[in-house]
Order: sequence, then structure tokens, then C-alpha cells
Amino acid sequence: MSSDLMAVYNRAPVEVERGEGVWLHTTDGRTFLDCVAGIATNSLGHAHPALVEALNRQADKLWHVSNIFRIPGQEALATRLVDNSFADVVFFGNSGSEAVECALKTARRYHAVSGAPERIDIFGFAGSFHGRTYAAINASGNPAYVEGFGPRLPGYEQLDVDDIAGIEAAIRRPAAAAVIVEPVQGEGGARALDEAWLRRVRQLCDETGTLLIFDEVQCGMGRTGKLFAHQWFDGLAPDIMAVAKALGGGFPVGACLATAKAAKGMTTGVHGSTFGGNPLAMAVGTAAFDLIAQDATMANVLSVSQLLKDRLGDLVARYPDIAVDVRGKGLLIGVKLIPNNREMMATARDHGLLVAGGGENCIRLLPSLLIAAQEAEDAVARLEVAFAETRANLAKAA
Repeated sequence: MSSDLMAVYNRAPVEVERGEGVWLHTTDGRTFLDCVAGIATNSLGHAHPALVEALNRQADKLWHVSNIFRIPGQEALATRLVDNSFADVVFFGNSGSEAVECALKTARRYHAVSGAPERIDIFGFAGSFHGRTYAAINASGNPAYVEGFGPRLPGYEQLDVDDIAGIEAAIRRPAAAAVIVEPVQGEGGARALDEAWLRRVRQLCDETGTLLIFDEVQCGMGRTGKLFAHQWFDGLAPDIMAVAKALGGGFPVGACLATAKAAKGMTTGVHGSTFGGNPLAMAVGTAAFDLIAQDATMANVLSVSQLLKDRLGDLVARYPDIAVDVRGKGLLIGVKLIPNNREMMATARDHGLLVAGGGENCIRLLPSLLIAAQEAEDAVARLEVAFAETRANLAKAA
């Protein structure tokens, strides 16, 4: 069927009509258990009453004004973020990509106003994902995302997470400006970086005056069982951090958080956004933050993620011809497969389960932070049916 839409998505044959919690209902009458959640975005499930109420209440008053005026909702949400993080200041945008763009600009601007404008080099990591805007794709360096868009931006380089000697050499270069890393990689295969690795990179940055950026767009906002993934490690914090996705519970909200020192170059006129921090987004974001930050929400993430880890581990053990391991942290869970992960996504969908893809031939489960234990059990049961069908089809083809 022809479409007037630009053909940049390989869309699944699912047309959603409405959602309730972890369940999606399609226009043709099917129901799916949603473990994609808008790719870790619908953090409180679909149509959470508190978010709907906040949106409707604000929509009756004011949708948008320019950032040339004060927006009280920005102050309210910024205070929550600052009070619960390492940061001193916040900039609001509309997406993870925008949050990353602001983070990269903040880092380079810091060195420029510190008398070292030559310090422009940004070091990312192979397998990372930081968004689809121009600087973000250059920070990630994925060939599929950068090829065909002209020359690579200068000052961006990808390192190997496992090459600590190469990382140390890069950070010690005179032109080093910042390191950008996801404490738990999402698109890159649900890989949780360990404490020793993160502390070593933090130490190297401190020794050289290089800024450390954490991209917590996917792994932040409660996804790992802490408000931010790096908070699992005492005293380990970045200079700058990008968050989005779950921050708005499904409404477009992104934020760049920074220490006052790191943000000293972000002065009047050097950055901005038309829609960033608009009253609608701030109302929903504040409501979402208050629910995510509750002890009960974090406790649910910890208990259900352990249940999923255990059940999925059992599943991998029963299907060693289909799956290799379970990885990730909290409710950012990956299962590394032997058969093609895209085909497994389609098979799971045939059995009423929606899962996401990921690097290293993984499928990812990124459900609502409020998913119930029985719903998690249901997800594993549906995935097992998909595994069994895949095994049978492989046997037939042999």
C-alpha cells in the first residue's frame, strides 16, 4: 500500500487503537502484552490516570509559550531533578537526541570559555546509541546512521569498551573534551557496564580535566531500580547527563543536567528550544517524576526484574539452541539469541508479545516500571511459545 509518509521505518503490521497499563489493543481486535513501551518510554504504562489527569488539567489552561517568559512548571521539574541528582542546573528539550545535543554543546562550550577552545574531541563507544540528530549519530558512529550524510563531523571518535589502554590514551590527548557513555547500553545489546570500568573512566576524566557525560536516556528514570543507573555506585557521578524517554511517561520531554561548573559556558543566547519545557510537557513530566520516584515503584522494578531474570535464565537453559544469555539491569533486559532476533520479534508478536530488538542479536524487554509479577510471568510464557515454535521451524528446515 502506498503512503505519503517518508519511508524511513520498517513498521510492524500492528495498528494500535488504545492502551491500558502493559496492554495494547489494535484496530483489528488483537491484544498485545507490551514489553517495548515506546522503547522504554511509557514508563508508567499506557494511559496512566495520573498522567492523563495532569495533561487534561494543564491543557485547559495553557499549552505553549515561548522561553522568553518564565514557565513555572520548568522550575518545579528542574528542582525535582536537581534535588535527586548530582546536577545544579537543567535544560529542557523535547527528546533524548536534543538532550544529547545539549550535553555535547555544553562540554565543548565549557572548554572554550575555560581558555582551551582546541579541546573539542568527543569520545563515544562502539555499539552505543545517542539519537538520530547529526551530532548524536557522529557521537555513536554507527555506519548505518552516518553514511550518506556527508563528511563525518570533526572531533568525534569511537572507542572499544574493552580496550582500557586505548581509552586511557584517548582521554589523555590534549584535545580531549568529553567522554559520552551509557552506563547500561540499550540499543547496543543491553550491556551493563561494571563499576570498576566506570570508576576508571571517571578517574581519567578527573585527572585530565575531561568532562564525563552519561547518556541515561534509556537506562535512567527508574529503569534499573534506581532513579538513575549510575546511582548504583556511591560517589560516582557524571559532569553532564542526558535523560528523556521515561521522563515524560510517553509525553515528549528531554533534559540535559549538569553541574554548575560544567555548564558555566551555557550563557544567554548560546542555546535554546522553541518547544522545550513547554507547560504541557512540564505538567506531565512532573506527574511522571513523582510516580517514578516513589519507593513503591523502585521496589516493583527490583522485584519484577529479578523474577524476569530468573525466569528468562531458566528459559535460556531449556533452549540452549535458541538463546545464549540474559543481560542488562533492572527492567532493561536483553536476551542474546542464536536465530535472527528480528524473526524472533515477529514470532513473539504472533503470540501476543511485543519485544524490541537490540545489538549483538538481542531482543530487549523494556516494560512499564509498574508491570505486575503475573504480567511478567505471562510475558515469559509467551516468549517460550515463540522459542518452541522457532525450534520446531528450525528442525523442519534442517
